[in-house]
Amino acid sequence: MILRLVPVFGCLTAILLSGVAAKSDDSWILQQRKRVADDRQGFRVVSQEVTWEPEQTAIIVVDMWNDHHCKSAAERVVEMAPSMNEVLEAARRKGVLIVHAPSGCMETYQGTAARTRAQSAPEVKTDVKFQWNYFNPEREGQLAEKFERAGCSCDLAEPCGPDKRVWTSQIVALKIHDEDAVSDDGQEIYNLVEQRSIDNVIVMGVHTNRCVLGRPFGIRQMAYLGKNVVLCRDLTDSYHRDPGKHFAGLDAIITHVEKYWCPTITTASITGQQPFIFAGNQRKE
Repeated sequence: MILRLVPVFGCLTAILLSGVAAKSDDSWILQQRKRVADDRQGFRVVSQEVTWEPEQTAIIVVDMWNDHHCKSAAERVVEMAPSMNEVLEAARRKGVLIVHAPSGCMETYQGTAARTRAQSAPEVKTDVKFQWNYFNPEREGQLAEKFERAGCSCDLAEPCGPDKRVWTSQIVALKIHDEDAVSDDGQEIYNLVEQRSIDNVIVMGVHTNRCVLGRPFGIRQMAYLGKNVVLCRDLTDSYHRDPGKHFAGLDAIITHVEKYWCPTITTASITGQQPFIFAGNQRKE
């Protein structure tokens, strides 16, 4: 893995340096962003170019369900899914393994080629326990209670509800190919990536402050396993209660990830196109 570090001071400069796609047919350059502790400024933004081998890379799509009890959460998945599918198609063409991980929906995919692929990978032992990974105060700095607790992300005076499971599959806008894998089991996914000597993992999906960080195949787990994990920051969404300030909260949790867990990229590093932005988000990537 080839690195070129470029210190970047100020969010505007970092935004202007968002991802650039591969420079040639035989190289894949990802533009990463992270936050580095600085005694003078707290944290400074650093842009970092990384060369990855597509065949040594997996994308894990977290909980992009076909419905959600929170109306706004469901609507944002619908809005994001077409752009995500284009990204997955581009990554698949490069040779990246696509792992679809719609938790709690495995019965829907039983017997399919993608589900069987995940189930059939030989088990690989590790000392790292596969579990839900909660906020870790020994590893990460302060995290606002609203992000750890989670809650309806609608801008209504009262949360929409009731809070219950309404999803049955991954949203159909995300196409599952026979060469992909389907799993919501951390051990299965680990078996699969180890079988293919995959060290690099891109995580995208929902919700950033909950499942993307906490699942047994999420960012915290991949960091504990020693993988080169990154968050695709324009294809994720937060699930927290803060009416009228949702996207500011999403930016805050992405910043937290960049400080304490892993770098982030945008889809520009995969497609060469402009990053996805939610219609209701006034910020510029």
